[in-house]
This record gives sequence, C-alpha cells and structure tokens, in this order.
Amino acid sequence: MKLYKILSGNILEHNNEYYFINQGWTEIVNRDDLYNYLENLIKKIDPVSDGPRLINEKLFPPISDQEVWAAGVTYLRSKTARMEESSISGGASFYDLVYEAERPELFYKSSPGNVVGTNEIVHIRKDSAWNVPEPELTLFINKYGNIQGYTIGNDMSSRSIEGENPLYLPQAKVYEKSAALGPCLLILNKPIHDDTDINMRIIRNGKEVYNDSVSILKMKRKHRELVHFLYAENDFPNGCFLMTGTSLVPPSEFTLQTNDEIFIEIKVIGLLRNIVGTKK
Repeated sequence: MKLYKILSGNILEHNNEYYFINQGWTEIVNRDDLYNYLENLIKKIDPVSDGPRLINEKLFPPISDQEVWAAGVTYLRSKTARMEESSISGGASFYDLVYEAERPELFYKSSPGNVVGTNEIVHIRKDSAWNVPEPELTLFINKYGNIQGYTIGNDMSSRSIEGENPLYLPQAKVYEKSAALGPCLLILNKPIHDDTDINMRIIRNGKEVYNDSVSILKMKRKHRELVHFLYAENDFPNGCFLMTGTSLVPPSEFTLQTNDEIFIEIKVIGLLRNIVGTKK
C-alpha cells in the first residue's frame, strides 16, 4: 500500500524519509489531488535529516482551521449502548430509529482550537458521573466534499448527561478538550481497507482495565454516505474532519478517572494516546 503521513510542523513522512513542506496546512490538505500532489512534490525536494527530532518534540494534532463533526449510531453496539444509557429518560427508542433511518446522526463536535493531539490531556466533565472515550476512524474531507485522508479520533463523551435527555447531547459531547486527533493525517492512493481494525486500551495505575478491537467493516453506514449528508447543506471552505462513530463501548459500570491513559491504535495510521484530566 502506498501512503504518506503528514505530521506536526508540516513534516511529510514517506518510506521512512521526512520532507518539510513550506506551505500552510490548509493550503496543503485542501486540494482535490492530494495524494498525487505529494507524490510529485517529493520528487522536487530533498528529505530533511532532523525530521524525527522535529516530530518527537511535540506531535500537534493534524488540524489547522477545520471544524470537527461526528456521526453517531453507525455501529450496532453504539446503538445498544445509547439505548441502555437513555432507558430511564425514555429516550432509548430514538437511537433505534436513527440506526434504521435513511438520515444519519451528525453533530458538531469541536472547533479546531479545542482539539488536542497525542500525549495531551483530554477532559472529563466534573458534572458527569459516567464518562467514556470513543475511538473513531476520522475522515478528512476537502472543500469539494472528497475524502482525502484519515486520522484517529477520540470523541470524549459524558454518558450520564446524554442519557438523562437526548437533547443534552451537545453538553455531553462539546466542551473544553473533549476531542483529540492524531498522530498524523494518513494519505492513501485508494480508500482505507474495509477490514481495518480499531483497538482501544485503557490503563489505570499501571494496570489494563479495558482492551478491545473492532473492524470498520461492521459500520452500518458507508463513509461516502456520511459525507453526502454532512455536505448537503454545509460549506466547508477549509475542509472538515468527520469522526465516523464507534463500536468500542466500555461496560456500563466503567467510567474514566483522572490520570487514566487512553491508547487508540489503527495500525496503518499510528497510535493516539491521551491522558485524562479535568478543567481547573
């Protein structure tokens, strides 16, 4: 598989060599021929010797001025979990209806300034008693509505707030440091394989308290379907990121604690690691 990875500081990785791209992030990614552009670009520039050092200093999230959106109830397990959390409020049937409906659930997740990268802190809300990470394959879509790349997303969620009332979803999903992206933007010459696995591990006090994997093949909705509905009545002049939903849901008795470590891995992309904290 041919691939390119765009990392922190506009560093391009290809075949274990690193290249510096002297352009703004949005100018680089928001084009309609990104893979071919990068393939031609490295023929004209020399690799840099200190690429790994520049990257290791700090892996910023692979985002500039793009919005982050998210899709919900795209896996059967997600539907079941959302119905469980909303059973007391009487909102469980809404998620069953969304799973079977033609129109997907799409919602605004984060402004670019509120997104953190790998090895950075994500927040759990202090007014929520039930908090979980949601590991998601995340699409980068350019201004023309075409999928140009992939990254890993962590859609932090307050299940007790959303379960209280489905109308509280924005409060359960959208707050300071509730979204993480990284470690890079993966650019392929064809769509990512359907059998790509997402793995999530959670470590607490040095011990593993959760570990599970899922194939994106289990998604009910196709990526192009989600993009179609997102772009139907929205313009994204700088492009957009779309988290595509999760099937990895810790058991109902589990909730995140401060200092927990969350490891989300999609092998072809890399590893997104976050530490759990709270707003001061």
